[in-house]
Amino acid sequence: MTHQLSFRGVTVAAEPGQSVAAALIAAGITDWRTTGKGGRPRGLFCGIGVCFDCLITVDGIPDQRACLVAAADGMRLGDAEPGADVEPGADFEEAGRTGGEDVARA
Repeated sequence: MTHQLSFRGVTVAAEPGQSVAAALIAAGITDWRTTGKGGRPRGLFCGIGVCFDCLITVDGIPDQRACLVAAADGMRLGDAEPGADVEPGADFEEAGRTGGEDVARA
């Protein structure tokens, strides 16, 4: 069964077992965030969770490594909600997570 994800209003298909980054790349989306300084595009770089170039907001939770998060049906990907001033890692503390875990999906 193919999963359907939403990236900034665009539907992206993902195969079971595929990471969010792999699904975005397969859909032709090569960058999904910009750097704080200079606004340079960033997307997949190492692909194994070592760097942090592939950070993305997943279902409203910022700073997820797209290469480590398994794609799941109905995921919303992209920017945090407009106007949300969220410090990196702030939501992780509230949820009792550190940000290094893979997000389990049913």
